[in-house]
Amino acid sequence: MSIAEPVSPEPSDEQVAQAALRALSDLADDAAPVRLRIGDGAEVVIPRSALTGLTQILATFAHGEGVTVLPTQAELTTQQAADALRVSRPYLIRLLDAGEIDYRTVGTHRRVRASSLIAYMRADANRRRAAADALSAETYDLGLA
Repeated sequence: MSIAEPVSPEPSDEQVAQAALRALSDLADDAAPVRLRIGDGAEVVIPRSALTGLTQILATFAHGEGVTVLPTQAELTTQQAADALRVSRPYLIRLLDAGEIDYRTVGTHRRVRASSLIAYMRADANRRRAAADALSAETYDLGLA
């Protein structure tokens, strides 16, 4: 499966995304089917489970940032995975060799499953958060804050 191209909001889309996000947030606990109306015409029913993804996309658009939708089973090249992490390819290779991120080989090439990359990103964010919390606690204990 190929990777979708990034989609970036137009400046006018930010306010529309904010309004839509507020409206969808009000519906979070509602069990009714989710219906989207296209213009003045057709209504489309979308799966309730897709509402979470749509909400995340709208929240990102509301901040003026673009998104790329990627299936969790998609496999990335090492360059694509490095780009997603915003690191160099050699650094990603070190992470793969250290067992930090799962991958498989196809011939002589490595492929990184998107779900493995996301798991690493979450674990890394948790490590960073814990380190920042520990540093804050130490600053407080030393009376520097």
